[in-house]
Amino acid sequence: MPHYAPSLSRLIEELQRLPGIGPKTAQRLAFYLLKVPREEASVLAYTILEMKDRIRVCSICFNIGEEDKCKICRDGTRDETLLCVVEEPNDLLAIERTREYKGYYHVLQGSLSPLEGRGPEDIRARELINRLKDGQVREVIIATNPNVEGEATAFYLGKLLKPIGVRITRIAMGLPMGGDLEYADEVTLSRALEGRREF
Repeated sequence: MPHYAPSLSRLIEELQRLPGIGPKTAQRLAFYLLKVPREEASVLAYTILEMKDRIRVCSICFNIGEEDKCKICRDGTRDETLLCVVEEPNDLLAIERTREYKGYYHVLQGSLSPLEGRGPEDIRARELINRLKDGQVREVIIATNPNVEGEATAFYLGKLLKPIGVRITRIAMGLPMGGDLEYADEVTLSRALEGRREF
């Protein structure tokens, strides 16, 4: 790295740790922040800290929000017989943007990846089983990402849920293999939801 002041070098290094931010982008962001008034930089820093202090995980579905139960779990108008299982909260938001799905969610908070050391104990599968015990849910839609980890997670969940006797479907593969749900457009996600199949 060129000979920057130590505090600027540290900021560039920290910015590079963000997903999708390489050295050049981190450098541009750092120099942008250097130019903005102190008040603007303070607002950004405060907003990040406030988010870290206020955001919590929903006690029911493991989505994120600022209360014990997220907005979706508090919505009594949704179809309680449908449960859509996603990997991350941003996947849930992608499905919500389609305005096609009216059930509830279960956020796994990750996917299976033996190569990265993530096994069944690292996702919210046990909590998913507990949610199905009362018999209200009639269909579980597995909406994990169409990549190796997502497919492994879907296969694992399918085997885990089969003995419960609930209908298990997988979203249709209108999504590209290796892609992420959060980057898919609304039409593609709508078609994927409509074309889900028995698992």
